[in-house]
Amino acid sequence: MLIDLERKVVVVTGAARGIGLEITETFAREGATVIALDITEADLDALGDVFEENGWSGEQSVCDVRDFAVVKTLIDDVATRHGRIDVLINNAGINAVGLVDDLDVDLWDRCFEVNTRGTFNTCKAVSPHMKRQGAGRILNAASFAVLIPSVGASAYAASKAAVVQFTRTLAGELGPWGITANSYAPGMIPTSINGFAEMNEIEQAERLDMLSLRRWGRAADVAHLLCFLASDLASYITGTLIDVSGGKFATQEPRKAYATIDQGAQPRTAVA
Repeated sequence: MLIDLERKVVVVTGAARGIGLEITETFAREGATVIALDITEADLDALGDVFEENGWSGEQSVCDVRDFAVVKTLIDDVATRHGRIDVLINNAGINAVGLVDDLDVDLWDRCFEVNTRGTFNTCKAVSPHMKRQGAGRILNAASFAVLIPSVGASAYAASKAAVVQFTRTLAGELGPWGITANSYAPGMIPTSINGFAEMNEIEQAERLDMLSLRRWGRAADVAHLLCFLASDLASYITGTLIDVSGGKFATQEPRKAYATIDQGAQPRTAVA
């Protein structure tokens, strides 16, 4: 049984950096035609060079997902030129850090504009095309913060929780056309947004102690899940949130399992 994404037309937002870059390159390697959207032209130019070097199928466009008119124009153009849009992956997102008492109102609004409204805009734009073709996959980035939020992350957690409920509603509305909509919750994956990799050894150990699989997540872990959800193998999965966190807090103190391991044995999950 193989996951076959050959010739699928896939739109990815926030495609040129971090987890989005890994998603984009993974789908391209799998033979999909990837339409990479991002807000930074220089990053998209670098991504275009990678596509050209590898002979991958796709294109890159500057897009601010907060602007529905821009999003709709791009999506309509893609659908016209390629004849269809099979997969939409809403990866674009920003963080906003600060205690509620100190959090700038404009920062709160921007977090929702990018994370929540941006997801709404692309889904609204792509929906008519997927309805017309009677098929489609919509995959929206949430976060582990929707399951257990962190102090100082109210805007981020709330905006991503809104994405989850929006996605569930979308799944119900689009089900009659055979379109699925799911959200996914990455856990602790070092990126420029969270700075996990820059933390000192003690801080990193404290965070890793939360995980059943005691290692940092990899962007590839998310990309591989999305390849499955975008494929025909996942045709009966919709309206759900999938946790990609290495079993974060699956038990109250997962570190205890590592503390009981015979010192002469190497636990399998210790190998990254």
